[in-house]
Amino acid sequence: MRIRATVGALTGALALSALAVPAAQADEADGDVKITKVVVNGGKDVVVGTSAKKFTVSVTATDPSGIEVAAATLWHGPNFANKDGELFFDGGSGLSCAEVNAKTATCTGTVIADPKKNLKKNFLADDWKVFAYAHSEDDDMTVVDSYPTKARFKRAAKLTVNASPEPVKKNKTITVSGALTRANWETRKYAGYTQQPVQLQFKKKGASSYTTVKTVKSDRKGNLKTTVKASADGTFRYVFAGTSTTPAVTSAGDFIDVR
Repeated sequence: MRIRATVGALTGALALSALAVPAAQADEADGDVKITKVVVNGGKDVVVGTSAKKFTVSVTATDPSGIEVAAATLWHGPNFANKDGELFFDGGSGLSCAEVNAKTATCTGTVIADPKKNLKKNFLADDWKVFAYAHSEDDDMTVVDSYPTKARFKRAAKLTVNASPEPVKKNKTITVSGALTRANWETRKYAGYTQQPVQLQFKKKGASSYTTVKTVKSDRKGNLKTTVKASADGTFRYVFAGTSTTPAVTSAGDFIDVR
């Protein structure tokens, strides 16, 4: 079996051109080669902030003669011929293929999602499809323009908390403020995530876990503010469960000294 350790120049649009893959087409197969698995970012959501995010995509394929190379492109849009977003393998990182057995290989490449270049619109926080390609040692090939594996892209979020005053007398009122923000890919800045439910949680000093005190909704600027009674020394935090476009996030804890 002839597996290339690194296919340095075989990336992105160049890969498709070099391997004679049509730029836009329906699924096509010639011979016995089959794509058996595609994994994007280790199976996790791709969470992107305001700067470039690197992650890997791997394609596993099999053929009786062995696999020469396999590759993938991530795309977004109503169909492959009408894409409004596309992410290729990074040319600088190359494409690494590892033999699984005499018939099967897994090829892995690095993809860069960058709000400055290829992730400029917030609506791209969504499910992306995978165009996958494989070529065997005996020149069989297969193309799948929308492999069953999907890649979910999300806008990174931040969450803060501040409990005051401190120290505070027992049974006095504490104000717990904070802010929920998320990445705006169009401005490349973090902005308030508005009208979102966020849990206020408390862990009494010496306890091993937090309990939920109440749910607070972020205001039109993403700010959070509520009041509670000071009952005992402990730590407050805010917890956001996440949405389809934004991941879950938990603030650091803020300790209150109750006297």
